[in-house]
Amino acid sequence: MLAIASLGLLLVFVFPLWRIRLEAPQYPEGLGLEIRVNTVQGVKPNDLRNINGLNHYIGMKRIEPDAIPELRFMPWIVVGLAALGLGAALTGKRKLMYLWIGALLLFAVAGLIDFWKWEYDYGHNLDAENAIIKIPDRNYQPPLIGSRKLLNFTATSWPGLGGWIAIASSGLGAFVVFRELQRARRQRTARSITAERVLRVPVRARQ
Repeated sequence: MLAIASLGLLLVFVFPLWRIRLEAPQYPEGLGLEIRVNTVQGVKPNDLRNINGLNHYIGMKRIEPDAIPELRFMPWIVVGLAALGLGAALTGKRKLMYLWIGALLLFAVAGLIDFWKWEYDYGHNLDAENAIIKIPDRNYQPPLIGSRKLLNFTATSWPGLGGWIAIASSGLGAFVVFRELQRARRQRTARSITAERVLRVPVRARQ
């Protein structure tokens, strides 16, 4: 199960981690962004270009995948986590397994926080002087999860298929760790009971 959970993480190289969809009357088919492990792209060929064009009107920065440093080292983190999990599965060492689940949860939380900060930066740090549409004290930060109204657009953000697979892999890994913790506790209890029984046996009987 640990090997399956580790290999499952590699599927984020095939499927998107996150998806943001924009819906408005002038775009009945909707516009979409896919956040992948190494890039950001439109769901349809022209979606990213259209979103950047719309962002220009409200003073938002262009979304340039090459300018996002996390996209350069995130693939190495995923490969490292998968390798660590496979190493723990092959050797059967609990310490490696605990290290793997700890690192996985740490990077998952850090990734969500970093994604929220990225959305915050794009939605709040506006070029108000050059913006065509100016609304004082208004921000355009998309939601991390769920939906939010942004002017006449509705922005909806949810994990993509790769994100759901990563969540499932994390859940499977957490289950394995929980099971191993229970097994280790039972083994310690059994050893303690055995040692206590040995100490209770009279010396003559042991001889």
